[in-house]
Amino acid sequence: MAIAKDLEQLGKLIAAHHGWPAAKAFKSYEMGEADRAALATCAVELLQVFPARPDTSALMSAAFAVQLERVLAAPIQVVAGTLAVEGEPVFGDRRPFDGPAIFSTPNTNSRGHVWLMIGPNIVDISIFRTAYSRFGPPKLSRHVDLVFGPNKGLYVDHWQRSRQRGLSYEPQYVLSEGEVTRLMGGAYELIERAQSERAGGRPSAG
Repeated sequence: MAIAKDLEQLGKLIAAHHGWPAAKAFKSYEMGEADRAALATCAVELLQVFPARPDTSALMSAAFAVQLERVLAAPIQVVAGTLAVEGEPVFGDRRPFDGPAIFSTPNTNSRGHVWLMIGPNIVDISIFRTAYSRFGPPKLSRHVDLVFGPNKGLYVDHWQRSRQRGLSYEPQYVLSEGEVTRLMGGAYELIERAQSERAGGRPSAG
């Protein structure tokens, strides 16, 4: 799917869930240096406390979105879909799915990927952590190692440049405010449980 069609499709999804004013704000937003600095600060804070687990892109993205809404005056959308590397899906399979059913509980078992869109910019809090971990799909891990190298925390890029880096983010569903709030609750519960386990001297699983 061409970038223009991707943006048109995402604009329609945003309008369907959040109204046309939100879709218009998404299309007109341009990221400045102050917003980039706030993104980096918030990402460091979340990555420090969020435990390493498989299949947590939805929980991490929701928690990150809520965190960012407190410091950014920007159109932040939580998006679910397929992530492909060099055209081959590594999370998701491009087939339609029932978003309201999948995200009706914080214990989502979606095989797809969840990330943020801030205007035309992809903001992915989980991709590097997943790629560096033993849970990461080998193709994604190899690609991240080759293209980005080690010790990266947050991926922020314009949608078009992500394609040039071999990453294809294919939106299929935009989460509602209620779904994001529900996932955020699951994320905070996971964080609190991990902190409690560390305080009690018990290593957290994963």
